[in-house]
Amino acid sequence: MALLSCQDAAFAYDGQVVLSDVSFEVNAGDYLCIVGENGSGKTTLMKGLLRLVAPLKGKIVLGEGLRQDEIGYLPQQSPAQRDFPASVKEVVESGIRGKRLFLSHQDRARAREALELLEARALYSRSFMELSGGQKQRVLLARALCSAGKLLLMDEPTAGLDPIAARELYRLIEKINREKGIAIVMISHDVHTASQFASHILHLQQTPLYYGRTADYMDTFHAQCLMGGTCDV
Repeated sequence: MALLSCQDAAFAYDGQVVLSDVSFEVNAGDYLCIVGENGSGKTTLMKGLLRLVAPLKGKIVLGEGLRQDEIGYLPQQSPAQRDFPASVKEVVESGIRGKRLFLSHQDRARAREALELLEARALYSRSFMELSGGQKQRVLLARALCSAGKLLLMDEPTAGLDPIAARELYRLIEKINREKGIAIVMISHDVHTASQFASHILHLQQTPLYYGRTADYMDTFHAQCLMGGTCDV
């Protein structure tokens, strides 16, 4: 059974249906990239996967013993997150603290291991506010990783980063997927780069929508449109 499956789902935003007939699944170790034009419903779908909005029809099912509170989430970085007055240690550990009142020695070790995996262990005692944009996003990704059991959801994780920092973050996300076996579901406008790492693509706002392996997607008109920059994405 899949970790997560979306079965013939439809979603609305401000009373208007923005997505319909959405079906796909995420299995252990998958790396799914969700792409589509502006207004195609990518963020609405992500909210549905997080159970923040309910589908108008269809359903979203968790399998393989996965619980909703075991899904890690990295939202788009907001000004409040960029200026959060805390240490890196406190930010990363908050990914665990939301689940328990007190942190154990193992919990704190898990936070350090997440930073180690993201090659950011040296930042452990730094002030979060003093970090560069790329460093902050690594720390926030470590925080999300502390919440993730088998699945990690991300909404435009490289937004606002310079090309070098963005490329590095993509490399680290792929490292999480490869070394930890954690399934990734990521919204991205950067189809060219994301397609180099993703195993599967879900392209919204087309009839029918595309869901399948990345290699097959790259031969479609929609992929060529996005890759060529001729679509409004």
